[in-house]
Amino acid sequence: MTLKQFEKQQYLNIETFRKNGEGVKTPVWFAQDGEALRIWTFAGSGKIKRIRNNGIVRVAPSKVSGEPVGEWINAQAAADDSPEAIQYVEKLMRKKYGLSFSFFRGLGKIRKSKNAVIKIVGAG
Repeated sequence: MTLKQFEKQQYLNIETFRKNGEGVKTPVWFAQDGEALRIWTFAGSGKIKRIRNNGIVRVAPSKVSGEPVGEWINAQAAADDSPEAIQYVEKLMRKKYGLSFSFFRGLGKIRKSKNAVIKIVGAG
C-alpha cells in the first residue's frame, strides 16, 4: 500500500463492511506510522465491531466531510484495545493533532469512554 497520498492530510475516509456486505464510510483522524495508518476511536464504535467481523476495508484521504481528495485503496484493518496499543497511538495522535487531540481525549476521559485503535496495512 502506498501512503504518499496520505502525507500532509488531516483526515481519511475509512469504509468498513457490514455482515450483509454494505459499506459504511466514516471520516476520521489518523496518523501515519511507517507503512501503516493508525486510527483512534471508541471501543464500542460501529467501525470497531465491523472490523472485528471483517478486516477488509477501503481508505482514501478526505476532507472532514468525508469527501475523498485521493484514490480509494483496498487494505486490511485490525482493531486493538490493549493498553500498549492505545498508549502508542495516543502519542502519535498528540504529535500530529496537538491540543485538538488533547481536548478530544479529555472529553473521552470525562465520559469514561473506553478506547481502541485501528491499524491499517496493505491488502497484500
